[in-house]
Amino acid sequence: MSQADHEAEAPATPHLDFAGTTPYEDYVQADVLTHLQHPRSDDPGEMVFLVTTQVMELWFTVIVHEWETASRALAADDVPRAVAALKRSVRELDALNASWRPLGQLTPAQFNSYRAALGEGSGFQSAMYRRMEFLLGEKSASMLVPHRGAPRVHAELEKALHEPSLYDEVLRLLARRGHPVPRPVLDRDVSRRYEPSPEVEAVWTALYAGDENDELARLGEALTDVAELVWRWRNDHLVATRRAMGSKAGTGGSAGVAWLERRARKNVFPELWTARSHV
Repeated sequence: MSQADHEAEAPATPHLDFAGTTPYEDYVQADVLTHLQHPRSDDPGEMVFLVTTQVMELWFTVIVHEWETASRALAADDVPRAVAALKRSVRELDALNASWRPLGQLTPAQFNSYRAALGEGSGFQSAMYRRMEFLLGEKSASMLVPHRGAPRVHAELEKALHEPSLYDEVLRLLARRGHPVPRPVLDRDVSRRYEPSPEVEAVWTALYAGDENDELARLGEALTDVAELVWRWRNDHLVATRRAMGSKAGTGGSAGVAWLERRARKNVFPELWTARSHV
């Protein structure tokens, strides 16, 4: 049968009649997603805020998946698979950061028109964002406290708190490859926040002073791409908050802009940044 005959037999319209819900709905659960919005005020801007925040939560979920994939790959000495996951997460971080655009132009009056609807709700209470921070080495047992009333979420966070971070797995890989990562760094309590090490800085300095096409140097650059976009996320959050509410206290009892300013000054994977001064 010729191609023309095949085209003649092809249906003029796609299949429209299904016994139940559509296969697309079954896979994407779009009906669930598009009915999760329950604004608490009459202000039309609240819908934008609510949907944008929910989109952020979905991106957090994808990025956690990528970083956990990378961590497992590093533990298995599969650097290419880890780098592939990190590179995917860079594109996803770009999309996450773009989520600030609908909110970044809010005036104080616009934000105040529905701010009361948040009550004590605040972004720092996001469990999935906390898992992102834990994977970056920003560990804090106190951040489990807000989730005590949600047993499944609390258990997932507690598990993440006591597991090695993405960077811990990187440093263990470097040690297995013969680089002099100090034993106190390798044996540290992974439930605590990672602190920079001069010896780790020296390892990255040596890697960056060598072959830039080396597998571990490429891993370092993939991690740096991630760290840069995390820094941009924090700064975009700071700017959007400063524009919408100035220096007022944040929702949920946080210090608002002052807290965000402290966060924006910190780099993740710190030795990857400081080592560059010595190459």
